[in-house]
Amino acid sequence: MISIALAIVVNLLTIAVVIGFQKEVREKITGFSSHSYIMINGEGSIYESEPIRKDQAFYESLKSNPNIDFVHPVAFKPVLLQSEKRKGTIKTAAGKDSAVVRQDVQGAVLKGVDSTFDWRFFKEYLIKGKLPMVNTEQISNEILISQKLATDLDFKIGDSVRSYFAKNTSVMRYFTVAGIYHTGLAEFDKKMVVGDLRQVQLLNDWGIQASIEVLDTLSNGYVALKANVQGGNGVYDYDWGKGYGSVHGIKICPSFDTTFRLIVRDYMPIGSYQTKQKIQPDTAYISIKVIGDGRTACTFPMDDFGNLKRNFSDKSGLNFSLKTTEKEVFFKSKPGKGSADKYIGGFEINFKDWEKIDADVAELQEELIFKNTEHGELVQVTSIKENQEEIFLWLDFLDINVLIILVLMVLIGIINVGAALLVLILVKTQFIGMMKAMGSVNWQIRKIFLCQAFFIIGKGMIWGNVIGIGICFLQAKFGILSLNPEVYYLDKVPIDITWWHILLLNIATLIICLVAMVGPSALISRVNPTKAIKFQ
Repeated sequence: MISIALAIVVNLLTIAVVIGFQKEVREKITGFSSHSYIMINGEGSIYESEPIRKDQAFYESLKSNPNIDFVHPVAFKPVLLQSEKRKGTIKTAAGKDSAVVRQDVQGAVLKGVDSTFDWRFFKEYLIKGKLPMVNTEQISNEILISQKLATDLDFKIGDSVRSYFAKNTSVMRYFTVAGIYHTGLAEFDKKMVVGDLRQVQLLNDWGIQASIEVLDTLSNGYVALKANVQGGNGVYDYDWGKGYGSVHGIKICPSFDTTFRLIVRDYMPIGSYQTKQKIQPDTAYISIKVIGDGRTACTFPMDDFGNLKRNFSDKSGLNFSLKTTEKEVFFKSKPGKGSADKYIGGFEINFKDWEKIDADVAELQEELIFKNTEHGELVQVTSIKENQEEIFLWLDFLDINVLIILVLMVLIGIINVGAALLVLILVKTQFIGMMKAMGSVNWQIRKIFLCQAFFIIGKGMIWGNVIGIGICFLQAKFGILSLNPEVYYLDKVPIDITWWHILLLNIATLIICLVAMVGPSALISRVNPTKAIKFQ
């Protein structure tokens, strides 16, 4: 009985823990990312992929797909977070305490999301503050960080976070901690920061931002206008009104009111892959108004540093005038809106049924891959099982461990109950002989002993279920057993009690044990009634 009870307890705990572990790790990983991801073809990592246009035709069709729970655009950017200066002490070689001032730095990934993002996962694990506001007209500086990052870098709600990003040169930005979450999945908690998608779009230099700049010096009596461009691939085509070319500036001496328009796009060699895409340009303007005699020379005065003496009309630095004794020229610059908001890192997709994820991803791949989008892009569709392959292989391997444990524990139970039945038959040899002498057939006697075995097995199973389910309940309710999240991804042993698993385990254990008892009970047929009674 004890062996059967022990087998039920161990098997119940094994199934509950492994299923709970697989489910919780899977749900948390998909909460940080998604079931599937669409990005530019050929990219290996979702965190460092080339941009894809946001306004895709398939985006609208995916939102109406009955198998899809949600789909939303995201982008990623690696970031270094720096703590404020903190005083501390260290031990010197002589064993004395020495006061130091230190600043800690930790690497993470800034995940940019927009107003369509599904916050259910982070809302569930939010422990302080609030979720970042990313649905405002102004680009939000609010971010959501993990408790681990907050502890390591000593951040609190409302703190300003100094953040460094790698572009052509190092760029620093300040963000405000809006909320702190804790999932217990340490591997992801320590690296995931969530913020406004528009911040990531700008930080990645996606698209082009164009403006027209008035240089500080005159060129042979002319004012020099120069294209000021950020983003893109760093090599541009410029259109000042006469078609695209390589000229990035022009010289003028304004004599009448006019407006210059500049269109800038990425330059791509003929035949390259990118020329097949519809590169999104940006347009900037500068309007010029002349008061006085416009025909006079542009001999505008200089300041003590040799720069044009500008008379600014506001604090933006975009509107000013240059003045001679004969005329005054007003410049009003209007930078382009930029095309960064047209690009994203990819689309995250969650399906409604995890069990059908492989079929759903395959269907999506068949629909999208090897076909150019309307923007000339080739995309790839990946599954979370590919993006987090090592973790899911490890989770699948746990099924083999469960099978091994179940088989071993059932074998131990069978051996022990079988041994008990054999002992019972040997002890009751005289009884068997008497029953045979009174006319009982072997199968009738065997049924008596099988019923006795059934009683032993049943009693052991009842106790095993009571103890096993009780332990599962206590662990699920109070989290008594903890784990090292650095090793196991979770901070406590997860439990998932599925009643049909318990029922199936009990039925299978009972049937296997009873069938296994048929063999030992065959010993009854070898008992000779004459010898058994004579022995008595």
